[in-house]
Amino acid sequence: MLIATLFEPPMWLTLRLAATTTLVLLLIGTPIAWWLSRTSAWFKAPIEALVALPLVLPPTVLGFYLLVALGSRGPIGAALRALGQEPLAFSFSGLVIGSVIYSLPFVVQPLQSAFESVGRRPLEVAATLGASPLDRFFTVAVPLARRAFLAAATLGFAHTMGEFGVVLMIGGNIPGKTQVLSIAIYDHVEMMQYAQAHTLAAGLLVFSFIVLLLVYGFNRRLQALHP
Repeated sequence: MLIATLFEPPMWLTLRLAATTTLVLLLIGTPIAWWLSRTSAWFKAPIEALVALPLVLPPTVLGFYLLVALGSRGPIGAALRALGQEPLAFSFSGLVIGSVIYSLPFVVQPLQSAFESVGRRPLEVAATLGASPLDRFFTVAVPLARRAFLAAATLGFAHTMGEFGVVLMIGGNIPGKTQVLSIAIYDHVEMMQYAQAHTLAAGLLVFSFIVLLLVYGFNRRLQALHP
């Protein structure tokens, strides 16, 4: 059952989307989390609220406004059309943008908490030894927050795998292009094809469990090596 699910086009598209989204989230979420953990600017609270907004905002609301912005009549879509490019709505790139925004707090918040727990003392010691700010970040902060990076990557990947409302609104249901696994399952249920829906759902369930089991096992081993 799991093997059959892995060969389904929606599964490959979902894995591709989750992997791409996780990579982008780590690239943009890390500097955001680092800045939030270090700054005392007055606008820190509004930025934190903006990052956390997808936690309380219904996915369809976020997906609707992304569709409006990225569609052919939206500001971003219209600008792209003026440059001779296709709008991002109903495309894989649009799915990535929606997934990144929707899963951003699941990456930023664990990293921000880890960076805050590092404190200033280790960084100050590194500074007295001549380390530049960039060196202090990569040689002190990042190693001390390694567990948070693992947790953030896992949460971002898993959350993207299970997305429904946002990807449906921004990507629609185009087989082979934007039909991810959650939408394919809903599609089969809507057509009362319960056997196909069961195959996809059970395969995703088993796959998700195995991924989490490997991550938690690796985390325990990492904790044992670096208590």
